[in-house]
Amino acid sequence: MRADLRNVDWRSLWRGLIGRDNAGTGRIVPPTGVTAQLTLLTAGAMAFLAVFALALSFATGRLAERWSASLAQTVTVRVSAPADEIEAQTGRVMGILDQTPGIAEARMLPSDEVADLLTPWFGPDVPVEALPVPKLIEIREGGDAFDAEGLRLRLEAEVPGAVLDDHTRWREPLVSAARRLRVLGVVSLGLIAAAGAAMMALAAQSSLAANGQVIRVLRLIGARDVTIAQAFVRRFTRRAALGAAGGTVLGMLAIAFLPGMDEAGGFLTGLGFRGWGWLWPLLIPPLAACVGFFATRWAALRMLRAVP
Repeated sequence: MRADLRNVDWRSLWRGLIGRDNAGTGRIVPPTGVTAQLTLLTAGAMAFLAVFALALSFATGRLAERWSASLAQTVTVRVSAPADEIEAQTGRVMGILDQTPGIAEARMLPSDEVADLLTPWFGPDVPVEALPVPKLIEIREGGDAFDAEGLRLRLEAEVPGAVLDDHTRWREPLVSAARRLRVLGVVSLGLIAAAGAAMMALAAQSSLAANGQVIRVLRLIGARDVTIAQAFVRRFTRRAALGAAGGTVLGMLAIAFLPGMDEAGGFLTGLGFRGWGWLWPLLIPPLAACVGFFATRWAALRMLRAVP
């Protein structure tokens, strides 16, 4: 044991522990090997997933706002009546709408637009004239003075064949689903951070266990557990930040190459960031470094207390 103590370069080793010599720190925390690769890979993968979870949260928030805004400002009146009465009832409905405050515009949908609405169910070239299709009147609200419930009651009393649809039964489930997806994205970010912290703690414990003999020697010369742990915390925090930076860049590139909403028009084609939203993923590497710092410090101090 005394021979081992004489062969140790104490000065370099101590400078490495207090952060003045990276080579000395490398003798305690190996710069290469399984633990280094595991930490870098874990941080990179978690940052990559965090970018997509963050993009999902932003996209679903925009989706909920867009659905709510587009459906809330549009009301439809459906007029169903026998062929010889439908024109007269439609005229009465238009007269009522002209007298209703809060309506910016009321127009009857022409046959070609009605045919476009029926195309997904009946296919192209729908003979709208030959079908008992009700007349559709589109209403655009012009202010807070619009009273949908009052208009519904008046139509029921004066034009029994007219039905007002303010799209509430369509809007509320869609907006609720979008908000739940947003919450799911936030929860996913929390789970990603927890999984990354667990992996970094395991990597730190593995590195400490592999250097048990060195730790015992350091204790013989008076090194405290907090000082020994700083070497591991410093190295693993740096690895976490570097890995997260690489994963964040790859994630942002993957998001940037996704199809745009205008190009495809599908449900999740708007997944991504808009404007200043691209700055949010840049917070992931510092947050990953903080997670690595606290996870490694907790794991290091916990294991050092257990090492005799």
